[in-house]
Amino acid sequence: MNALYELSNLVQRYGGREVLRLDDLAVPEGAIIGLVGPNGGGKSTLLRLLAFLETPAQGTILYRGEPTGGREYALRGEVTCFPQEPYLLKRSVRANVAFGLEARGASDVGERVETALALVGLDPARFAGRMWHQLSGGEVKRVALAARLALRPRALLLDEPTANLDRDSAELVRRAVTTARERHGTTLVISGHDHEWLKAICDDMLWIRDGQLAAPAREVGHVEWPQPAA
Repeated sequence: MNALYELSNLVQRYGGREVLRLDDLAVPEGAIIGLVGPNGGGKSTLLRLLAFLETPAQGTILYRGEPTGGREYALRGEVTCFPQEPYLLKRSVRANVAFGLEARGASDVGERVETALALVGLDPARFAGRMWHQLSGGEVKRVALAARLALRPRALLLDEPTANLDRDSAELVRRAVTTARERHGTTLVISGHDHEWLKAICDDMLWIRDGQLAAPAREVGHVEWPQPAA
């Protein structure tokens, strides 16, 4: 399987403080990779780097075999990030999901909006016309995910996608993102604390602690997590 991302000698710093150091990491195209570990360990930083929202302090990121330096803005059209606390525009559900598609000049906006809403378990006939303030917290999160799924990105990077969701909503998220992989070959990198949910969905999982890989990727179902330092 070809690598979508190849990271080497990667370091990221904030205000002179090193927050991430990865000597070597490859993300296969079409894979589902889980990131687990304590808060502040570097998971969100890695996702932002993979989304080309940040530039590393040093090291190299190859995307589809090519260096990304200077191309980050253009590459954001192929990848999208789902943050821990997504927000909606002060518009209808339909307008929120359509926004990115219209910005990219898509011709089948209506169809893709309806498909994406259905993927996250929201009936387009009932929800498309609702305004942002008429949604529950879980519905806001699912609409925000639908907006990203509608783009059919090559890579979807999700930061705590099931946080504060009930079990049924978390299952809808699982089905939606795995469907994106099945239909469009989307590569998924997902951070989270729900290890059982991640083990059920991921091909491989990485433990990140203190800005470094604390354990190699292992076969799902045979993951043995290192114990946190006392």
